[in-house]
Amino acid sequence: MERELWKIISVAINALDRRTPRGPRTHSIGRIVRVFLWAALHDRPTYWACDRRHWVGVRPPPALPDQSTMSRRLRQPETWTMIEQLIDRLGDALDDSNLQSLVRCLDGKPLPISRHRADPDATFGRGAGGMDRGYKLHAIFPEKNRPVAWSITPLNQSEPLEAQTLIDDRLSPGYLLADANYDSNALYEHAGPCGVRLLTPRRGRGARNLGHRRQSDYRRDAIDRLSAPASFARDVLQLRRRIETRFAHLTNFGGGLTCLPPWVRRLPRVRLWVAVKIIIRLAKDQLKQPRAA
Repeated sequence: MERELWKIISVAINALDRRTPRGPRTHSIGRIVRVFLWAALHDRPTYWACDRRHWVGVRPPPALPDQSTMSRRLRQPETWTMIEQLIDRLGDALDDSNLQSLVRCLDGKPLPISRHRADPDATFGRGAGGMDRGYKLHAIFPEKNRPVAWSITPLNQSEPLEAQTLIDDRLSPGYLLADANYDSNALYEHAGPCGVRLLTPRRGRGARNLGHRRQSDYRRDAIDRLSAPASFARDVLQLRRRIETRFAHLTNFGGGLTCLPPWVRRLPRVRLWVAVKIIIRLAKDQLKQPRAA
């Protein structure tokens, strides 16, 4: 399975690398991305892939960069640009009509680390079932496993506030389904003018009255729709649970985003690690597609 996944990933890297100017550097951007992805596919630190002995069953690059070169080059913007292009390329190879779906789901997934780790970027915040320390993946997914927009933040980042950034990214008009954590006047007011119709349950058990503060007209409209005798809005909101399936597909396979390993610390590294795990997931989806006769 790993070799089949690697073949898909390698072909995509080759195609992007041919279009990228190499310049005077010894190692192209594609080679840096290739080495990093080989390590991530096997859940190993980057220096592991810098050793030719660990490229078993596949052809390694003609020359492998050392650890210091990898650390320096992975921090450069052009490397991140190629990783984003790789996500788009593998996603485009799938049936990506779902990106224009009228129904998208929004949620956050905690990425906890050990509480005693000296990581200044990791913060305490609400994780799964209680307080934790680490980071959070914020994502908007349509029906399938290619995220429309996503970001990585410290764990204490406000989910409604980060959702505004995701909506500004490239979200087209349609329904956006989320849990009660996103029941925020500010988020409703931000999403509405963009043509994004936010639907969330009411925050707090048994919430009925709106209180004395001014409420967003978009939030009032959503509450009216969810409480109306017609069940359309309530039926649509039930689709919110699809995002749990999306997060499960990102994590529940060998090479997936099971956790943050000890060598993935600081926000830029966590962002890179999550990005390559999305790439691996999209390659796995492409592998599962029926082949043309």
